[in-house]
Parts: sequence; structure tokens; C-alpha cells
Amino acid sequence: MIDIDVTSSTPIYAQIIRGMKEGILKGIFEPGEKLPSVRDMAKMMTLNPNTVQKAYKELEREKVVVTVRGRGTFISEEYKPRKDEHKLSEVKETFKKGIIEAFYMGFSKEELIDLVKNLLEEMEGLGRND
Repeated sequence: MIDIDVTSSTPIYAQIIRGMKEGILKGIFEPGEKLPSVRDMAKMMTLNPNTVQKAYKELEREKVVVTVRGRGTFISEEYKPRKDEHKLSEVKETFKKGIIEAFYMGFSKEELIDLVKNLLEEMEGLGRND
């Protein structure tokens, strides 16, 4: 469902958030789809329920999911991606680190651009239900 790397320096709750967003983009999770309860998700992923709860709360704050009391948590049907200045600066910093690493690995500017194009095509292709 969602890949978690316990050896990563990225907090587990942040990996869950990124995994959910990626799953939505790829069409794995559909708008209106019910998500497992916090307890069930924690069991499936062998994680602490508090970690899953933190991820769900952040996803709800970002309006990616909606929690209906007594019914559960659902992928929002009205979620519209929006540009958040704080998140944008985080994304820029992440790209900058990746670009620096790629240049130190010997990538040329053209190879790096091709890599980004290929990743974008991969994301677009996985989101189609052909």
C-alpha cells in the first residue's frame, strides 16, 4: 500500500503523507474512497497508531482526506491542489539538494532534465486507468 523506510531520516508520518498523496496521483486511492481506520492501518503497516493518527490529521488539515465522525476517513472528493508558499519553499529546497547530488554524481544539465521529464512521465502514466 504505502512503502515505509524505517531507516530513512524522514519521519514515518511524513512518509505516510507522501505515500498517500502519491497513491492519489497514481489512481491507487480514488476520491471518496474509505481509508482503513487508524488502528487497522497501524496493524497493516506494523506502526504505532499515534504515527498513523498524526499523518491522518495532517492530511485532513491539508484537505486531502475528510473524517466523518462515526463513519471513517475518506479521500476528499473536493481536494484541489493548491500552491502553499511554505510547502513550495520546502519543495525548492528538496529539488536543490537533489540537483547538487546529481551534479556531484556527474550528471550533465541535459541528463538531469531528461531524468526529471522521465519521472514526470512515469507519474502521469501511472495515474491513467488505460
